[in-house]
Amino acid sequence: MEKDKIIKERLKTAQSRKKSYSDVRRRGLEFKEDDWVFLKVSPIKGIMRFGKKGKLSLRKVLGDPFTIVPVETMKVNEKLSYEEVPVAILDRQVRNLRNKEIASVKVFWRNQQVEEATWEAEDEMKRKHPHLFE
Repeated sequence: MEKDKIIKERLKTAQSRKKSYSDVRRRGLEFKEDDWVFLKVSPIKGIMRFGKKGKLSLRKVLGDPFTIVPVETMKVNEKLSYEEVPVAILDRQVRNLRNKEIASVKVFWRNQQVEEATWEAEDEMKRKHPHLFE
C-alpha cells in the first residue's frame, strides 16, 4: 500500500510538471469574421479513406487563399466527409510478388492535386469504375 501511494504521488508530480511545461507554450485561438481557416474533412472513396477520420482541425490560413478548394464545389455531408470521384487513370504498374502479379493504377481524383494521385488495385477500379478504362 505504501509503495502504491509513493508511485501515485510521483505520477501526479510528473503529470503536473508536464502540464506546466505545455501551458507555457499554449495560446488560445481567436478568430474574427471573414478569417480563413482550414477545416479537416475526410473524403471517402468506397470503404477506404484519405487520411484518418478525426475531430476538426481549426487553424488559421497562412498560405495563398487561391490554392484552396471552395467548399461549394464539393458536397460535404454532416459528418464532414465527401464522396471522392475518380477522374482519370494516370499510370499503370505491375508488381511481382513470389507467386503472383498485382496490377495497380495511379488514379487522379476530383478535388485533388495531381501530386495527390493514389495507387489503387486495377481489378477493383475496373469493377467500380469501368468507364475509366474505355
